[in-house]
Amino acid sequence: MHLRSIRLILALFLAFVAISAPSAEDITLRSGGLELNGRLEMVEGKTVADGVVLMVHGTLAHNAMETIQGLQDILMEREINSLAITLSLGISDRKGMYDCAKTHRHRHTDALDEIALWLDWLKAKGAKDVTLFGHSRGGNQAAWFAAERQHDLLQRLALLAPATWNAERAAKSFKRNHGRELAAVIKDAQAFATQGKGDQPMKGVGVLYCPGADVTPESFLSYYLPDDRFDSPTLLGKIKQPVTVIAGGRDTVVAGLAERIEPMADGKNLRFALIDDADHFFLDLMAEDVADAIEELLSPEGS
Repeated sequence: MHLRSIRLILALFLAFVAISAPSAEDITLRSGGLELNGRLEMVEGKTVADGVVLMVHGTLAHNAMETIQGLQDILMEREINSLAITLSLGISDRKGMYDCAKTHRHRHTDALDEIALWLDWLKAKGAKDVTLFGHSRGGNQAAWFAAERQHDLLQRLALLAPATWNAERAAKSFKRNHGRELAAVIKDAQAFATQGKGDQPMKGVGVLYCPGADVTPESFLSYYLPDDRFDSPTLLGKIKQPVTVIAGGRDTVVAGLAERIEPMADGKNLRFALIDDADHFFLDLMAEDVADAIEELLSPEGS
């Protein structure tokens, strides 16, 4: 093949990529000395006034994780605007998975404040209709936000394998992952907090997916002090907006979610979708099924 032909093919390929690539824009906003990151994908010819899906990732993750980025790209293909955010977890301009070597100072409910900030940002840009999406822990944080806070942009929720909780399971999981009795560490953390040492790291305690990590008492208690609101199904009755809960048939992380949600679903205010072959991360073709459920929620009949 002649060099000229190769160059022509390459030029045509690059032109096709440029035409077909989604219109993605990295967004930053500042709050309390932190720089927060988001990726806005806008359909050509649309604005935020045409509606946006605000996407929240799971535990210690980020907006470029495959579950979030893959789904965001599919939503673009279906002409649905989206904004995928990275929760700061107390780190300015955070990218990628949280570094377990860093001291954990973040709190579970920090996410609620950041969701509010992004909703305010969208409102300032002219948005009128936002669907709040959350995966795993992000699903719980989205549900917690909707159950306890009001925002005029929030019209509906899509919760993908939202986190569930009970005290016994939490204690067993902590012992398995960190080799300590959860009740004893909670007692120590409460004592430090009472002494005014809530922001001083407890060395090597471990938290979430980070064995041996340093964590402040305030951070630790925010994730482990017993609270029924960690259990997403218990929040659903407090949410005024329509909700779709999506579960994976092979999900071992939030096992039993389907059995709890399906009897609650009325097909209108609470919808339930089970994707039989999906695990906790809903990759590849499973992401198309997730997009189907979101698209149905966004339809005039679904809202």
